[in-house]
Amino acid sequence: MAIAGLGYDLVDVLAFAALLDEPGTIFAARTFTDAERRTAAARAAHGSGRPAVHLAARFAAKEACLKALSQAVAPEPLPRALADLREIEVVSDADGRPSLALAGQLRVLALRAGISNLHVSLSHEGGLAGAVVIAER
Repeated sequence: MAIAGLGYDLVDVLAFAALLDEPGTIFAARTFTDAERRTAAARAAHGSGRPAVHLAARFAAKEACLKALSQAVAPEPLPRALADLREIEVVSDADGRPSLALAGQLRVLALRAGISNLHVSLSHEGGLAGAVVIAER
């Protein structure tokens, strides 16, 4: 196995929370799966009290994943129609360890690029949330 791509992203939690709280916004529904939104709400209820912190970390993971996949398919560009971030889902095992599940067009892209595994690490501290993704071939 070899590293095919690496992505990193950092999100300002307060700015992200403001985006989620905009009146009439459908940003969360267009960016996160139902399961991701439920997980963020459950984690907030048992800890931080702020779902935005957990959603910001998941958003960072989605952005980092796109960056890692972009490197993995280089020098070819990513298809322009990669707007559905719900095709990247952050899932957690029973112990809370995150992993990524790809669906749809992104799953096909990763398979064509020979990606055998995606590794993800999430973190949040203070007003920041971040993620690192490694694409492995």
